[in-house]
Amino acid sequence: MHLPGVGETTERRLWESGIVTWSDALGPGDAPRGFSGARWEQVQRAVEDSGQALERADHVHFAEALAAAHHWRAWPDFMGQTAYLDIETTGLHSSDAVTVVGLYDGVRTSTFIAGENLDELPAALEKYAMLVTFNGASFDLPFLARCFRGLCFGQLHVDLMYPLRRLGLRGGLKAIEHALDLPRDPSIEGLDGWDAVRLWREWQRGNAQSLELLVRYNTADIENLEHLMKHTYAHMRSAAGLPCDRDGGREAIDGR
Repeated sequence: MHLPGVGETTERRLWESGIVTWSDALGPGDAPRGFSGARWEQVQRAVEDSGQALERADHVHFAEALAAAHHWRAWPDFMGQTAYLDIETTGLHSSDAVTVVGLYDGVRTSTFIAGENLDELPAALEKYAMLVTFNGASFDLPFLARCFRGLCFGQLHVDLMYPLRRLGLRGGLKAIEHALDLPRDPSIEGLDGWDAVRLWREWQRGNAQSLELLVRYNTADIENLEHLMKHTYAHMRSAAGLPCDRDGGREAIDGR
């Protein structure tokens, strides 16, 4: 899907003709049905460029070549450089401020708090090739771009809200977690974004426990994003009809 002139219909036609992997595309033989010789040579050059980009872990190449709706396809190859991100704010307006940002890389959680270490966030983001959010395209990333002048997001970005909708899962993050039986600690069960605003205000008035609860709430959000990403990848892959890799290398993800 990141190749020039290849959409979902053409992609399926390539699979049906036996071109399943990049190596297949570079093999000898005539251009497949629907491609002129010149156009197929263009595709083959793009495949070679992509192979080199993947070898050097150049996520920007794929962030620019893939339509945003298909960034989820790159997740297996950049899984080790993925950050699950969620922010808390003082409200929903552009004049409101970021209070807490959580990053989870699948192993470690990092929390950035306004007035403490929030200014370290841009440097922390630089080491990631992919960001996974829920409603981040409309909320989290624009908010952070306003908060940090000059901050640019060159990463691949999977906003899970949209592929989950395509899979029939609608509503907010908590509703989808409930539908998929993803648990939360009882101490934060039922809390939502407005509670996050309230907890920040309570902390500002001197209640230290409110900040601790807010951080636990934010951490649950980002850790559950990883579970939702695994669910999304497995089911979007199936819905798209992606063929299995011949070495079965991607199939392990489906069962995680």
